[in-house]
Amino acid sequence: MSRDLVLGTAGHIDHGKSSLVYALTGTDPDRLSEEKRRGITIELGFARLDLPGDVSLGIVDVPGHERFVRQMIAGSSGIDFALLCIAADDGIMPQTLEHLAVLELLGVPRLVVALTKIDLVDDEWTSFMADEIEARLEQTPYAHAPVVSVSSKTGQGLDDLKGALAEMARATERIQTGSIPRLPVDRVFSVKGAGTVITGTLWSGKIALDDEIEVLPSGLRARVRGIQIHGTASKTALAGHRVALNLNALSTSEIRPGSFIAAPGAIIPTDRFDAELAFLGVPGKTRPLESGTRVRVAHGTRETFGRVLLIGQRESLACGERAFAQIRLEEPLPVSWRDHFVVRSYSPVHVIGGGTVLRAHPRRTTNISPEDLKLLEALCTQNESAVAKASFATQSLPVTASALAAASGLSVPAAQRELDALVAAGAAVQLEEAPRGSFYMAKSNLQRLRSAIENALLKFHAENPTAPGIAKDALRQRAVPAADAESFDALLADAVSAGAAIASNGEVAHPKAGAAARKAVELASETLAAALAAASGTPPTVSDLIAASGVEPALAHRALNILEKEGAVRRVSQEFFFDAAAFESLAGSARARLEQGPATAAELKEAMNTSRKYAIPLLEHFDSQGITRRDGDLRYLR
Repeated sequence: MSRDLVLGTAGHIDHGKSSLVYALTGTDPDRLSEEKRRGITIELGFARLDLPGDVSLGIVDVPGHERFVRQMIAGSSGIDFALLCIAADDGIMPQTLEHLAVLELLGVPRLVVALTKIDLVDDEWTSFMADEIEARLEQTPYAHAPVVSVSSKTGQGLDDLKGALAEMARATERIQTGSIPRLPVDRVFSVKGAGTVITGTLWSGKIALDDEIEVLPSGLRARVRGIQIHGTASKTALAGHRVALNLNALSTSEIRPGSFIAAPGAIIPTDRFDAELAFLGVPGKTRPLESGTRVRVAHGTRETFGRVLLIGQRESLACGERAFAQIRLEEPLPVSWRDHFVVRSYSPVHVIGGGTVLRAHPRRTTNISPEDLKLLEALCTQNESAVAKASFATQSLPVTASALAAASGLSVPAAQRELDALVAAGAAVQLEEAPRGSFYMAKSNLQRLRSAIENALLKFHAENPTAPGIAKDALRQRAVPAADAESFDALLADAVSAGAAIASNGEVAHPKAGAAARKAVELASETLAAALAAASGTPPTVSDLIAASGVEPALAHRALNILEKEGAVRRVSQEFFFDAAAFESLAGSARARLEQGPATAAELKEAMNTSRKYAIPLLEHFDSQGITRRDGDLRYLR
C-alpha cells in the first residue's frame, strides 16, 4: 500500500536542515533571495521525496533561528513525523530543545534524527554525539528514535537516512483524521492568468475541483479552480497531501498565510476553548503559570494573543504540570476537538507550553460542574462513545445529533450513531421528529420537563378558571423558557402522548383542570354557530350576536375565533361573521355575475340578493382575498 505523508524538519539554526533537504531531494527549499544571501531559512520551504516501497513524503523545511519559531510552529502543524537535524560539531542547542518541545506539544508521534555535518568531525566524536542525543531523547516521547549519521556535503549516510525515513513512514499513521476538509494556509501568491493560489497541508477530508470552500475566520467563500500536488495537476487532494489550490473570487489581500480553509459552514471560529494544557515553564526560570496570564496561542499556521484561565479553583500551574484550562482569545480561531496548539510567553517570547483542544465552544466560565468535568475527562481519552455519553449527560434540554456534535466535537454521523446506541440501551428517549432532525433526552430529564409543563398548566388554570387553555409560546415561557420553539414542540408532543397535556388550535390545556372551560367554549361555539346558520346571509353584528346569545363576551370572542379556524364561519369584517355555507353561496353568486363581465357594486349587490349593509363588507373581503379585483367603480373576477 502506498504511503503519502508529510515530513517536517526541525533543529537549531545552521544545523544543516535545508542542505539536507537539498541533498535528499534535489530541491532547494530556500526560495527567497534574502535566505540565499544570509544563508538562513526565514520562510517555510517545501520539497518532495519519493522513497522505495511506494513511499512519498511532502517535506516542510522550517527556520531554525529563535526569531522564527512562529514559522517553525506553523510548518510543523499537520506534519505526520519529523526529521530532527543536529549538527555533529555543535550538538544539542537551545533551539533543538525548543523545537523538540513544539513537536511534542503538537502531538507529532515519531521522528528520525539526522546527525549532520559528520564530515567536520572524526568517527569517535560522531559516536559520542549519537550517544548524547539518545540519552537526551530518553526523557521525551522519542526515546527510541533512530539516529542516522549523515553528511550533505559528501553524501555519506544519505541512503541510510532514506531507509530510516521509509521505515518510519510505513509505521506512521496520519496525525490528523476526519472527513471535513481542513487546510491551514501557509503561502499565498498570485499567478498570472490564474489568479490567487494558496498552499498548505490538507489536514483532513478531501478537496475536489469546483468544490466550494470557506476562508476562516473571515467567512469569505470561493471555488477551487485548480489543484496541484507537488507541481502535478490533480482532480482531487486527499488528507496528508501538500497541495496548491487555485481559488476564484479572492484576491491575495483577502486570504493570507494564517487563514484556514474548510468546507462551508463546517467550522465556526471561536474566541475561547477548553483544553488540556501542559506547562513546560520559561527557560531558566521556575515560576509557575498564573491563571489569567496573557500569552501567544499558535494553532495551524496562525498565532494570536489570549489568556490562560485555569478551570476550577486552581490559581497556578507549576512547571511540568498539566491541567484543564479555558483559553480566551483576542481573535477567533477555527479550532476543533483534538487539535493541538502551542503557547508562547508574551514577552520575552519563548515556547512555554501547549496542549489539546477539548471543547471548541464552551460557556464563558471557569467554574465546572461534575458533569462538565466528566466530559472534559472523556474528551481527553478521545473515546467517541465515552464523549457522547458524557456530553449527553450535560444536556438539560432536548438535543439533536447536530447539536450534540457541536457540543462534543464529534462528527454528526458519529453523534447520531451514539444517540441511537443510547436509545437502544434505554439511556435516552427519542422524541418527535423536527425540521432539524429528531430530538433526544435522558429519561430523568424528560420526566422533569414533562412535570414542569404539567405544573405550569395547572397553575395557569388556577389563575384563569374560565380559560380553556394557554397559547403554546406563553406556556413555553412559563414552563421551559430556555427551550427554543422546535425543542419545545418535541417536549409538548411527549407531554400530550403521556396524557399530561392537550393541544388544540395553538392552545394547550391540562386534561383535567381545563375540562370545564373547554366545555363552556364548546357550548358557546354551538350557540353562536347555530345563530349564524339561522341568520344565513343576513347575520347580526358581532355585538348584537353576543348580546342575543347571552354568552359572556370574552368567551364568545374565543368561540368565534375557534369556529373561524375550524372553517365553520367566515369573518368578513370587524362587524360581521357569516355562516360558512351562506358565505360560499354569496361568493358563488358574485363569481357567476362576474363571469359575464365586470360589474359595479350595485350590480353585484343585486346578484347576491342582499342589502348594501352586507354587500360592501363582502365585496371588500372578496378584494382582500383575491377573489375579485377592483378598478374604479368596476370589479373583475381575478
